[in-house]
Amino acid sequence: MLGKNAPFIIAEMSGNHNQSLERALKIVEAAAQSGVDAVKLQTYTADTITIDKRDGEFFISNPKSLWAGRSLYELYQEAYTPWEWQEKLFARCKELGVICFSTPFDPTAVDFLESLDCPIYKIASFESIDLPLIKKISRLGKPIIASTGMATVSEIDDLVRTARDNGCTDLTLLKCTSSYPATPADANLRTIPHMKEMFGCEVGLSDHTMGIGVAIAAVTLGATVIEKHFTLSRADGGVDSAFSMEPQEMAQLVRECRAAYQSLGQVKYGLAAGESTAGRRSLYVVKDIKAGEPFTEQNVRSIRPARGLKPKYYEKILGKHAKCDIKFGTPLSWELID
Repeated sequence: MLGKNAPFIIAEMSGNHNQSLERALKIVEAAAQSGVDAVKLQTYTADTITIDKRDGEFFISNPKSLWAGRSLYELYQEAYTPWEWQEKLFARCKELGVICFSTPFDPTAVDFLESLDCPIYKIASFESIDLPLIKKISRLGKPIIASTGMATVSEIDDLVRTARDNGCTDLTLLKCTSSYPATPADANLRTIPHMKEMFGCEVGLSDHTMGIGVAIAAVTLGATVIEKHFTLSRADGGVDSAFSMEPQEMAQLVRECRAAYQSLGQVKYGLAAGESTAGRRSLYVVKDIKAGEPFTEQNVRSIRPARGLKPKYYEKILGKHAKCDIKFGTPLSWELID
């Protein structure tokens, strides 16, 4: 299963290629150098995802949106990854030892990706309610990663049941906040273990926040897949650049997420590898003592290192007598006590 032994980290290219194949290939190369496990593409055209209507609900009028003032059709024309590039991108990823896969947005995209032997399929948050599409992908028998932004518990249940009923045996759900960018306060990461328990599958995070803190926190809560948008430089612009990671940031995210995962370990108390009890306190004779003399607060103290009796015995031995002469600096043991 994806991410079963460590967080599976995905660099999402989305539209950050800015309609340049050369730039798209450089994004793949930079992602590989940053240490990610996979690069994800998106497979659609403006005509397969919407219609060319530039008013009403097909126009982005929300002034807070990154894409305000544009029609959906115009946005997707700019953001889509030309299908004729995708074989080249899959091949370059293979050369670099990185998995390449994609999000199909309609059945024709699934058929196209199958011609490229796409190894994993992603369901986007907005398509998580498209059960016919999920059914078609599930029947391929390949791993599915599904974002759940905005989805209710009932809608996620529909997704999971549809996938499993149609042959998907490797399903990972991603907690996702479908705002761009998202804020940490909206992440609600405590949903991750709850979702894992509720649906009995691996759960990860599709993260639209800036920085790496939210992703690291997700790993500590059990996320086994982390997806982040990726670009060469936010300054270069592009439809998703404002909430995308740059190469040095992605490399840091990879390192810190894997360190966070390693730190989880297991439930363990007591001495750990690399620890030593030598720095602990124990009972030592701090003045020369003659045989038969009592142990007192003046000649016995709890000090470092830990070669003598544990400090918990201090009060018990006060007033008892020495069996023999004991020199200053001797760790106290039961054999020395009468």
